[in-house]
Amino acid sequence: MGRDYHVPVMADRVEHWLGSIDGTIVDATFGGGGHSRVLLEANPALRVLALDRDPDAGLQSASFGSRLVFRQADFRTLESVLQEEQLDEIDGALFDLGVSSHQLDVGERGFSYRRRGPLDMRMGPDAGLDAEVVVNQWSRADVVRILRRYGEERHASRIAGAIVRARPIADTLELAGVVANAMPARSRRAGHPARRTFQAIRIAVNDELAALTDVLDVAVRMLRHDGRILVISYHSLEDRIVKRRFAAGSVDCTCPPDFPVCVCDTVAELRILSRGETPSTDEIEGNPRARSARLRVAERVG
Repeated sequence: MGRDYHVPVMADRVEHWLGSIDGTIVDATFGGGGHSRVLLEANPALRVLALDRDPDAGLQSASFGSRLVFRQADFRTLESVLQEEQLDEIDGALFDLGVSSHQLDVGERGFSYRRRGPLDMRMGPDAGLDAEVVVNQWSRADVVRILRRYGEERHASRIAGAIVRARPIADTLELAGVVANAMPARSRRAGHPARRTFQAIRIAVNDELAALTDVLDVAVRMLRHDGRILVISYHSLEDRIVKRRFAAGSVDCTCPPDFPVCVCDTVAELRILSRGETPSTDEIEGNPRARSARLRVAERVG
């Protein structure tokens, strides 16, 4: 492991938006620490509180020195972690969502549809559910539901039926094969046919969307005035949650437009600074996994 553990996506834009902050930034998805390293090298007055559910991520933190504190924790527990660290507010927050390069490249984690591994997909050992339970024990109806909701998979019914008929499924490559064989031939030509299924199962196992909704509220509330929150998402479900939360926080009045005066007393708590940056062509060529990334930034004003 080391600097190649995970290639940080849009690191130059992260530095642009967060690198000038003097104070404490929460890197809530530390991974291999690529973004934290860029920020710490850019600004000697900056400190990082790093969180990650994955114990492997903690092994990366030892080389960062005293300006970084690592906590093995689900970012859903951000508020309690800040209390334990005696932080009443933070100066910035960074969320790089999704799966790290390391997690995809290590077949034993069960995230990859291209490598043989156990049906796991847990971001950390604290998860109460794993992919084996979803794949081999959940009802067909429940599998259909998550494939449609979390994978936006148009062939959810066909795939779920194939999974149930193939049980017990032993590992990730067998699952990927079952999914591929269930897909119409024309649908196998646009990327790997199991990509959406693996995404859906991973999101369900880690309760990712509910966790993101919860932590955005906490992070915004804990930001100091002029503090910034930056989120990099990799699929439309995550990005939609971030977009809506930032938009809702930037509204001054929620009264019906025909009201003569405001009676709701709503005051905007956020100013949107970036509405969805994407990686450059050069970055995508060097790191194809960055292709679907979208970056949004907001600043606390309330």
